[in-house]
Amino acid sequence: MRPLTLASWNVNSVRLRAPQIARFADMARPDVICLQEIKCLEDQFPHKIFADMGYPHAAVTGQKGMHGVAVVSRLPIEALDPHPLCPKDEARQQRVKIEGVEILNLYIPAGGDEPDPDTNPRFRHKLDFLGVLETYLAGRKDEPGARVLTGDLNIAPLEHDVWSHKQLLKVISHTPVETEALERLRKAGGWTDAARALIPEPEKLFTWWSYRNRDWRKSNRGRRLDHIWVNGDLEAAALSGGRAGFKVWEDCRDWPQPSDHAPVTLELR
Repeated sequence: MRPLTLASWNVNSVRLRAPQIARFADMARPDVICLQEIKCLEDQFPHKIFADMGYPHAAVTGQKGMHGVAVVSRLPIEALDPHPLCPKDEARQQRVKIEGVEILNLYIPAGGDEPDPDTNPRFRHKLDFLGVLETYLAGRKDEPGARVLTGDLNIAPLEHDVWSHKQLLKVISHTPVETEALERLRKAGGWTDAARALIPEPEKLFTWWSYRNRDWRKSNRGRRLDHIWVNGDLEAAALSGGRAGFKVWEDCRDWPQPSDHAPVTLELR
C-alpha cells in the first residue's frame, strides 16, 4: 500500500459547498475524501467539479434532498456491495476499496432532540442503526485485510470530546446509551480510534460547532462527532506519523456559509 491521506467531512450539501471542498482540498491535499450529508442523487453530484479538483474517481450513494454519502479519490475506486445497515434504508453508508484499503463511509442518524427511544422515533432509529452496525462489525472482525471506518457518527464518545461532559450527559450525541453503544461496536470490530490514539485525553478535541453559536470560537462549545477508525492491519500505518498524522481543519468552520462540521484527515504511512 502506498502512503494515503484520508479526509472525512460532513459538508451539509455537496453542491452548495463544492467551492469550500475545493479550497480545503488545495490546502490539505488528501488522496481520498469521504463526504456525508451530500443531499443529492448520484446524477446531481458535481462530478466535473471534483474532476477539476483532481478527484476524477467518485462513488456516490445519494438520496433526494437528504442524507447521502460519497467518496471521491485521486486513485481508482472499487465499489463494494454494502451490507444493509440502515433500518430505514436511507442513504447513509457505502463501502469501497482504494489501493487495497477497504473504506466504510457512514452517516449515522443524529437522533433528534429527546433522548428517549419510546417517545422519539428518530432516537430509536439511531440506536437500531448502531445495533445493526455492531453485529455487522463483529461478524467481520477476524477477516483479513486493511480497513477504515469513517464518517459522521453523530456521537462524541469521551468526556473530553465535548465542551461539558456533565451538561451534555442528557443531550443526544453524548448520552450514556449512545456512547456505550459506540464503544461496544468499536470493540466488536477491533477498531482503533485514530484521533484518540494520537491525541489522547484530557486534551479537548472537537469537529462540530452548532450554528446557534454566534461566535463559535469564543464559546467553543464543540463536540467530536466525526471519526476515522482503523483495524489492526492499519494501526501501525495510522500511528506512525505521531499526533501530526491526525488533524481537525477547524479553520474551515470560519469560511462563508460553512458546514457546522470541520473536515478531519488521517495520514496512513
